[in-house]
Amino acid sequence: MILAINPTRMELLRLKKRHVLAIRGHKLLKDKQDVLVRKFLEIIEETKKLRIQADNEIQSVFQSYSIAEGVVGGAAIESLFAVPGAQTEVKFKTKTIMNLKAPEFEVEITGNPYNYGDEKSSILVDMCVKKFGNLLNTLLKLAELETTSILLAEEIEKTRRRVNVLEYILIPNINETIKYITMKLSEMERSNLTRLKKVKAMITSKKGGKK
Repeated sequence: MILAINPTRMELLRLKKRHVLAIRGHKLLKDKQDVLVRKFLEIIEETKKLRIQADNEIQSVFQSYSIAEGVVGGAAIESLFAVPGAQTEVKFKTKTIMNLKAPEFEVEITGNPYNYGDEKSSILVDMCVKKFGNLLNTLLKLAELETTSILLAEEIEKTRRRVNVLEYILIPNINETIKYITMKLSEMERSNLTRLKKVKAMITSKKGGKK
């Protein structure tokens, strides 16, 4: 589609500069899209592995708790955890991936998670607490990766749309408009040249008549 621009030499120069910028922008966006897709595939692969790890850790936590409950007793375990010896806080930060802000979670533990303050504690309970702590870290990492993958997918789609607009709409329209203006200017030059020749012929004819 030809852009609504006056067919002048000044507009032609502007269009040519705009064409160069569009080509450069298209390349940069295309490179960005390729990097985003590679990063997205890496995170998807890492997420798959972490999901399997999380499933295994969840099963291990339940098994450990079932064993501890059978040996120590459910009521005794509840009393152990009634007054926690440690405080857990999840801190949220951001990291940058190709100018995209992705979440980063960090667990901060204050105190002693194994300090139950009760003599009825067992190493089985300690193992259960340790496994649950590892599971918490795995789940937070999984949430971090899944959120990042969603953000990357959205950014890839936005970048893809921009690339397509440049590749299939803007750049072809600029090319078509450049050709149109060049053709129009050539026609105007030929028309002006024809008029000049006619004027010159008329002047020459008048000069010849006077002689």
